[in-house]
Amino acid sequence: MRRLLSLGLLLLLAFSLPVSAEELLMVRVKSPFPETMLKFQEVIKEHGYKLSRVQRVDVGLSMSGYKTDKYRVVFFGKEKQDRWIIRHHPKLIPYLPLKVAIYAENEDTLLVAPNLDILINAKDPHLKKMVKGWEQDLQVMFREMHDYGMNN
Repeated sequence: MRRLLSLGLLLLLAFSLPVSAEELLMVRVKSPFPETMLKFQEVIKEHGYKLSRVQRVDVGLSMSGYKTDKYRVVFFGKEKQDRWIIRHHPKLIPYLPLKVAIYAENEDTLLVAPNLDILINAKDPHLKKMVKGWEQDLQVMFREMHDYGMNN
């Protein structure tokens, strides 16, 4: 986790628009953490996803030496799709629901999600189409968040 977070932080410094790294999709939002959190939850719902939960992870990070109290993981998905995957592809359960880490960095807020390309190699055409849709939705949502930060 620490290695992935460090890699994500380095890559985030280099980019401000949504980018797809080998393992991550990320965006820097020029907006304070609380406002960005609220806006991202709205954007999730606007794209037809249901918010599952928001989990605080800053306590564990503080114990590891990180100095932030603004770090959350937002879980969301589409129930019908999740149920279908659980029935037909149980090995993919760890990828459900979709998740995005959101954390403050100075005056900005960073959003980071795992790149779902690894799931695109599936042989099932229905699954492939579904995952491609999630990836496209994440890219659109991240672009909307970037634009939100630029307009506030």
